[in-house]
Amino acid sequence: MFTKGQLVFGILFAIVFVVVLIYAYRKDIQLHKKYYKGSIWVLIAFISFILLLVTIKWLFQ
Repeated sequence: MFTKGQLVFGILFAIVFVVVLIYAYRKDIQLHKKYYKGSIWVLIAFISFILLLVTIKWLFQ
């Protein structure tokens, strides 16, 4: 399906992408703590809503 070169590129790209994301997050961690305080509750509500939808779908199959 994929050539060996494509797989190597994909794996290396994913690794570098994750490293850059971690670096950027670490660099801005103080700003995140200041401006996004309490945003964890939005994430919890969103995940709960998705789980509720999955549960309803599973119950009515």
